[in-house]
Amino acid sequence: MKYTEFEDVISQKRMQKYLQACNHDSRRAMTLYRRNLRLSQEMFTLISCFEVALRNRIDREMSRHFGADWLRDLVLPGGAFYGNPRVEKTCKIITKAYRNLDECGVYSHSKLLSEMEFGVWKYMFNNLQYGLCGRHLLRIFPNKPKSTRLSQIDNSKIFLELDYINNIRNRIAHHEPICFGNPACVDTTYTLNNYARIMTLFRWMGIEAGSLLYGLDHVGAECGKIMCV
Repeated sequence: MKYTEFEDVISQKRMQKYLQACNHDSRRAMTLYRRNLRLSQEMFTLISCFEVALRNRIDREMSRHFGADWLRDLVLPGGAFYGNPRVEKTCKIITKAYRNLDECGVYSHSKLLSEMEFGVWKYMFNNLQYGLCGRHLLRIFPNKPKSTRLSQIDNSKIFLELDYINNIRNRIAHHEPICFGNPACVDTTYTLNNYARIMTLFRWMGIEAGSLLYGLDHVGAECGKIMCV
């Protein structure tokens, strides 16, 4: 495809950053765009696996303390989140999903879990929600390092790490590039840093990421290809 046709489909504004990073070499810019898509696919696959693992570990721990329907019960009368304006956004997300499933007659705890977005699991570790949920959830990271005076590995640290992962997930979902540094230059550091976060959190959860992601993890290879464009 000629660059003019490619740009007509993708848009001039979207391609501007790729052109700039490639010294206005249109063929390289198209290659870089396609490589970014491939890297985004690879990262999204790993983030999806991580999200499922995180969700299931949270579910296991919360079920142990609050029962099999703990997520629904959080937002029902008497629940830890019910009527608390400081967790209103999370309540609305859970309540809306629950009511939709219930009205369709298909509610189950597993279906409600699958309706939740990544942000819901992230906010389980912010100070307020972590406290409301009994301060149990750090137990899903049995292999995390112990906190020291200089390095606190607490719920706030987990929240921050999940926030970084959530941000790159949203960039990919909204078709934003993950192959640039600042200013616009080809640089995969941002992606590799988040890849390292995911691997670290897998390790802290006691999950062997290499085995789980066998045949799926090509992030390093794709980053290498991008740097050769």
